[in-house]
Amino acid sequence: MVYDFIVVGAAQAGLSMAYELKQMNANYIVLDKEDEIGASWLNRWDSLKLFTPTEFNHLQGLDFPAPKGHYPNKYEVANYFKTYVDTFEIPVQLNTLITNIYKNDGLFVLESEDENFVCHNVILATGPFHIPYTPPFYKKISPNIKQWHSNYYKNPDQLQDGDCMVVGAGDSGFQILDEISQTGRKTYFSGQTKVKTLPQEILGKTLWWWFCKTGYLSIHKYHWLGKFISKSKQPVIGVDVKGILNRKNVIAVGKTIDAENETIITENQSIKDIKNIIWATGYRPNFSWIVGIELDKEGYPVHRRGVSNSKGLYFIGLPWLHTRGSATLGGIKKDAKYLANHISTISELVAD
Repeated sequence: MVYDFIVVGAAQAGLSMAYELKQMNANYIVLDKEDEIGASWLNRWDSLKLFTPTEFNHLQGLDFPAPKGHYPNKYEVANYFKTYVDTFEIPVQLNTLITNIYKNDGLFVLESEDENFVCHNVILATGPFHIPYTPPFYKKISPNIKQWHSNYYKNPDQLQDGDCMVVGAGDSGFQILDEISQTGRKTYFSGQTKVKTLPQEILGKTLWWWFCKTGYLSIHKYHWLGKFISKSKQPVIGVDVKGILNRKNVIAVGKTIDAENETIITENQSIKDIKNIIWATGYRPNFSWIVGIELDKEGYPVHRRGVSNSKGLYFIGLPWLHTRGSATLGGIKKDAKYLANHISTISELVAD
């Protein structure tokens, strides 16, 4: 079968695009490498919650089923996705990892281990988080010290007895530091301590209400202010960073520089009593499996609002695809609608 469209990725970006394709009566399928809908969320740490309250988490056509002002956990998000798929009868094929995409005689060929797929148009909705990044010197650390990237961290029960270090000063790093330090164990923190923070509520209104009221989420990346914001360090939201760092069992040690066996070398000291390390050190993009794709200097696809330089190849779910809101659960629908409108005006891209 030759599909009009194949969407790769069945999280919020892929499902939002699938909804629009369904409205267009397109012949399409959504492919996902995981074994269940919502797995990209379920695989994160157990206590993970959204920064955005319910009223800002609605995908097109179906409201998030929770009270206004509620901050959903990862299980609620996954269940919402499952309900979304069932409600709109979205054709999703799971356990399908696409390893290569190329063009042949004007059609896209998507290869997986078990079968190949052919289509006129591909919409990549695999998100920005592809390869968990850990500093190369992690290999020099003794196997007696257990190490996890935050992508594989679940909860403190994973940790072996003894002290822990959390590396990374982003949202994930501070959330995990908060959780682990609450167990009472000595917890070293490696990263910047002077970070921008924002509360989840200001003057009785949610932070996201203020973002919408001021137009912050609608500033596009080509505007001078959007260029400034997109290049700036993003604030940590809804976490009492100062309070966490002031705990007696939390020791800030600066940047982690190197390691040798059971000694971890940081800016402030060399540490020899660590038994666990959580690397909340982010991800690197990986689009090497798409033949002929043009990438920017940061390794992301070159595009204009999700429309690539290659005819029939589209992207959704990338950071700052168009605005700051592009990265939010409720903001993705605007990008999906734009792509759908763009596609609908180019009739020759849709198979008869």
